[in-house]
Amino acid sequence: MESARQLFKGKVVVITGASSGIGAGLARHAAGLGMRVVLADVDAERTESLRAEITEQGAEAEAVVTDVSDPAAVEALAERACRRFGGVDMLVNNAGIMAFGYSWEIPAERWDAMLRVNIGGYVNGLRAFVPRMLDAGTPAWVVNVSSVGGLLPSPLMAPYSVTKFGVLALTESLHYEMQMKKAQIRVSVVTPGHVKSDIFRAARPGADTPPEVQGFQQWLQNDADEHGLTPDEHAERVFAQIAEGRYWVVPQPEALDPALQPRTDMILGRVTPVVQFGD
Repeated sequence: MESARQLFKGKVVVITGASSGIGAGLARHAAGLGMRVVLADVDAERTESLRAEITEQGAEAEAVVTDVSDPAAVEALAERACRRFGGVDMLVNNAGIMAFGYSWEIPAERWDAMLRVNIGGYVNGLRAFVPRMLDAGTPAWVVNVSSVGGLLPSPLMAPYSVTKFGVLALTESLHYEMQMKKAQIRVSVVTPGHVKSDIFRAARPGADTPPEVQGFQQWLQNDADEHGLTPDEHAERVFAQIAEGRYWVVPQPEALDPALQPRTDMILGRVTPVVQFGD
């Protein structure tokens, strides 16, 4: 905690999807470390409420209503952050949405929305902020939030698996590119397990959805509610690992490691995958 505070105090961080869940936890913890925080989210009321909470505790914060799927909106976010604080030291791409259902039954517009937010939003963040970081020539960080689901695909939530796998590829490519540029920009990918939030509840399937889909969504939500980290606990682990210089930020190794070796063995052995949910 103290090493993270020493490293990040006074730095400027932009967090997308900041108004709730993982994003809000990261924002509160960043403020507690003495960082100056820019909160970006589509929910104006919740974002402003979090800004007020953070500033009441003595931290500097700016709330910017932002649709990350819109490149112009993310560029405006970068301009506003730089105008307010003079530059940005850390970008946390976190905004994301969820959908449940059989992959061929999820509506085209929902697939499109998830690709535009969960992948396009991250790309828009890189395009807006990385050039500014490179021009500044000072130490900086890009943190992309993926998921345990970015390494372990799941049935009945294919758009989420697809986009979180994509975040892994995007982040690793960016990491290599920063090495090629010899830039002072550290890149990290975060792989959360279950965190207490409303992401599953907000994507609740409709009443006409097959019962196995509804049951799967409810199981995920119950597991997150009962066994998930709080957003603040998750944030503390994330910032501690970023401060250590880790590329792989794994706040809940117990949720990832037991399944990762069998999955690797399955791939190397060319074994046909077998569903792990239901009969």
